[in-house]
Amino acid sequence: MPDNTSSASEAKAAGTRVVTFGIAAVILILGGAGVFLLLNLPDANAFNARVEQLFIDNTDLTSIAEIKLLEILAQSGTAFSEVLAGYRVVIFVLLLFATGLLIACLVFVVTIILLNRRIGTIERQGIQVSTLTINREENIVVLNDMEFKLTTAAVETMSVLAEARMDGDVMTGAEIEAMISGKRPEDCEEASGATRIKRLRDALGNQMVSELLIKTVARQGYVLAIDQKAISVV
Repeated sequence: MPDNTSSASEAKAAGTRVVTFGIAAVILILGGAGVFLLLNLPDANAFNARVEQLFIDNTDLTSIAEIKLLEILAQSGTAFSEVLAGYRVVIFVLLLFATGLLIACLVFVVTIILLNRRIGTIERQGIQVSTLTINREENIVVLNDMEFKLTTAAVETMSVLAEARMDGDVMTGAEIEAMISGKRPEDCEEASGATRIKRLRDALGNQMVSELLIKTVARQGYVLAIDQKAISVV
């Protein structure tokens, strides 16, 4: 239990650091790119300034057609300024969207990595069970805060495994069948005990939970992956 808790805390702390540094890096990179773009875009009034300079440099243009041409240039400069200002706003909004999407992707990636590590820890060390209560009279098994209503046969199988776990034993299928049926292990078949284990796992419902709760030890038998002190049989 302490190892699992320490591992989970370390993984969470590492994930938090990665997210923090990642968000800072994303903001710095996109912020730098945004500043670079905005600084290198031409000034919105650049065209108007050039048209104004044309007016100053060509004061001798006095005909109506020439004046009209200069007015058209001035209007074009104003339109260009408005379009360029709009471009700046669009670039700024796109940068905000890009920042949000990159941060969200970073958080999702880190979350997936942490979940994969957590699942790997569970697969290696089993489920963290704080309490397991078996009520034979009511055929109920309470696992942490989850209550399972099982058949009498499933409860008997769970009780046998719990008692063996409290004694630190690993039971074969034949031994499980012998404990329940009252026969000698030599007179029981391994397949009968394996069938009881399968039915118990099916009764628990969740495949991952049941597979991790009831461990199969190669060439030895079956055992509950639970701390002995967490088991209570009533």
